[in-house]
Amino acid sequence: MVRIYHNNRCSKSRATLALLEEHGGEVEVVNYLDTPPSATELAVLLKQLGMTARELLRTGEAEYQSLGLDDPALDDDALIAAMVAHPKLIERPIVVANGKAALGRPPEAVLAIL
Repeated sequence: MVRIYHNNRCSKSRATLALLEEHGGEVEVVNYLDTPPSATELAVLLKQLGMTARELLRTGEAEYQSLGLDDPALDDDALIAAMVAHPKLIERPIVVANGKAALGRPPEAVLAIL
């Protein structure tokens, strides 16, 4: 089973989903803006991605500035809490398969975990 944390309004997310569907198999689509991951789920995703919370933040979103998330004193727990409360801040798409995760930027990057 492959899971994609997806935003249909994002061209990279749509391209990644199409690529997964082309490679066959069942794909579970999680519209993360409607159903955001919990703090625990996000922490697991970060570990699977090998990324810090700051690396997964979308810094161009208005919430990034308004919440002061550019403050280097904020730890991963604070950044994860912000992403859970404001899922638009989570970089996308994230694909999970075989106990691993990959960011679909570019979309082909997810093929390595299939």
